[in-house]
Amino acid sequence: SRKGQHSTGQNQQPDQLYAKQTCGTVSVMFKQPFCATGMNAAVRATVRMGIYTGAKVYFVHEGYQGLVDGGDNIKLATWESVSMMLHLGGTVIGSARCMDFKEKWGRLKAACNLVKLGITNLCVIGGDGSLTGANQFRTEWSELLADLRKGGKISAEEANRSSHLNIMGMVGSIDNDFCGTDMTIGTDSALHRIIEVVDAITTTAQSHQRTFILEVMGRHCGYLALVTALACGADWVFIPEMPPEENWEEHLCKRLIAQRGRGSRLNVIILAEGAQDRNQKPITCDQVKNLVSKKLGFDTRSTILGHVQRGGTPSAFDRILGSRMGVEAVMALLEATPETPACVVSLSGNMAVRLPLMECVQVTKDVTVAMTEGRFEDAVKLRGKSFQNNWDTYKMLAHVTPPEMKSNINIAIINVGAPCAGMNAAVRAAVRVGIIQGHQMLAVHDGFDGLANGQIEPIIWAQVGGWTGKGGSNLGTKRHLPGKNIEQISLNITKFNIHSLIIIGGFEAYLGGLELVTAREMYEELCIPMVVIPATVSNNVPGSDFSIGADTALNTITMTCDRIKQSAAGTKRRVFIIETMGGYCGYLATMAGLSSGADDAYIYEEPFHIRDLELNVEHLIEKMKTSVKRGLILRNSNANENYTTQFLYNLYSEEGKGTFDCRMNVLGHMQQGGTPSPFDRNFGTKMGSKSVLWLTNKLKECYRHGRIFANMPDSACVLGMKKRSLVFQPLASLKDDTDFEHRIPKTEWWLRLRPILKILAKYDTVEMDTSEVAAMEHVIKKTGLVKGDKM
Repeated sequence: SRKGQHSTGQNQQPDQLYAKQTCGTVSVMFKQPFCATGMNAAVRATVRMGIYTGAKVYFVHEGYQGLVDGGDNIKLATWESVSMMLHLGGTVIGSARCMDFKEKWGRLKAACNLVKLGITNLCVIGGDGSLTGANQFRTEWSELLADLRKGGKISAEEANRSSHLNIMGMVGSIDNDFCGTDMTIGTDSALHRIIEVVDAITTTAQSHQRTFILEVMGRHCGYLALVTALACGADWVFIPEMPPEENWEEHLCKRLIAQRGRGSRLNVIILAEGAQDRNQKPITCDQVKNLVSKKLGFDTRSTILGHVQRGGTPSAFDRILGSRMGVEAVMALLEATPETPACVVSLSGNMAVRLPLMECVQVTKDVTVAMTEGRFEDAVKLRGKSFQNNWDTYKMLAHVTPPEMKSNINIAIINVGAPCAGMNAAVRAAVRVGIIQGHQMLAVHDGFDGLANGQIEPIIWAQVGGWTGKGGSNLGTKRHLPGKNIEQISLNITKFNIHSLIIIGGFEAYLGGLELVTAREMYEELCIPMVVIPATVSNNVPGSDFSIGADTALNTITMTCDRIKQSAAGTKRRVFIIETMGGYCGYLATMAGLSSGADDAYIYEEPFHIRDLELNVEHLIEKMKTSVKRGLILRNSNANENYTTQFLYNLYSEEGKGTFDCRMNVLGHMQQGGTPSPFDRNFGTKMGSKSVLWLTNKLKECYRHGRIFANMPDSACVLGMKKRSLVFQPLASLKDDTDFEHRIPKTEWWLRLRPILKILAKYDTVEMDTSEVAAMEHVIKKTGLVKGDKM
């Protein structure tokens, strides 16, 4: 039987089949005094991947304390024991501080409990302290076994059977304070909670012309504060890694006055819990509030968000991150040898990586040392490339005064295709960075139609205030391509003296950019630098792994699936068939399937036939015999022209008669609406900023004989996220990787994640593409900084 078998996409290397095999035992535990939302997804994935490979998997309740106490704290996990937990915050297996484990006698008891159960693989989810403890436990494992053997606690056979202990770590922390990973489990969910509050507060602040100071968590790391400041366009941010300069009080007051002078009705100041000045004296909410209210006379309020940031439903990103990390942790444990160092699985760009645990811990400690020694630039660098990029972008947008001298350069911004959340954030960033560079920024309304019809006007700093939190497209957008209007467009480029063009949109933006480049042969006016910024819920633009707007749509789908599944609670057995957007691109269906715990997701890229549908029905019939009485099937809108959503509903209803009933939902345009997620705000802001900086340099390169002339392929690019960084790729070079008929790239990275969806849904045999298996990398080498390094 080929039940559940499928490939993982085009052009893949020979697959490795993770069939049932005996691989010992895996124990999953938390050791962290505070929980991070999204941890349950990691627990679920670890348990199910472990069981899938033939391992026994144990829960360790209450962290290291449960490991020391043993007994009922260490329980065998089952497939069903981790059902219906993806949407839950916190951790279902508990977490606690443990002083006993810091003592050798406590570790001896813990080792004895593991040996008696034959547990040789330990998966620890926590922060740097928890993971350091795990590494110490592993390092002295042989010594602990010898002591237990000497004391008669274990037999020689038991000692031989458990001769070495493998450790795998996953980082769960809302502060994102663990060096070596772009995002820790729980950070994105915390940002969602914070942004919800910020959005609510800014409406009242704007009404009453108030200044608001918001304190967010981050005792030793300013990531939450920094990203929040970027996502809401805050006027000032205080983070421990980069304290403000001397006389910051005066600079802050000038900044707030300047913002009011530009027409802003409110001021927002974000403060990290661990904010400090250059002399390492704490900067508090009350201190800043008193300063602003007394010195400027502004109506000022302060809010400390507190533990609301730790709770709530996990975001789609955290669910997928936890699931990917859980699966990767089990695979790493299966491949581990006694010589393999303890490592953590983490995220770099869209790639899972394995990093030596103690290197990450060392660099994390080095950040604290750098801050203590006043080496704040080093502290920011040690936090990693992502943190540094965020800081550089924030500084550019918030702390740079526009130059007195203008550049005489006009940059036009245009939105093309369907609207999506995050477009406005990209426009705002592009406008403000352009103004900072001395350029005049022009807004083009209603897409390429507006460019042809002359709907072009200057756009200034104040006009884009508050745009980061607004969904849709404030400039207006249409799907029409340049087409027959090319000549009129070229005339308006001359008329309005446009020197370069930023095109923000989906596949239409990409096609429109290609048409403009092709028309350069006939119209010299089109020989200007251009950049396309992918912005579409479908995430189908060649040249980028992610598009602005896709994360917001994914969260909408995930939360809707949660509610739909919840609607069946307490009723008879039920299967839901849900249709998502995406055209021929199955990104939304696949990722929503991972984040909502779907039983399958039908997409165009992975052809399916009537036999596959029959197997899926059989799978659900078997599932209904367990304690789990609900099923969820997702279908991408253009997955198959014959097997429509209605057809699937009819098929499942007929074949499931007597076992389950069906309901069908087409989610529709609700996926395009709503306020942008923190990721889309931040991503749009960085893309908009980077595009203008690139155009500024490209304009200098293309300035010849007193005018701009850009006709080389690299003068018209797509700005996209590729694996780990933002890169510019010529539009013309992407044509070979484009399926123009179906409006999708020929290579799609997320297809590698589809086997995880099938494994976690309990299909028996699934082919996994291991051609890009996560390799061990080194953190010290990447940062180039070690303790005491003055650089």
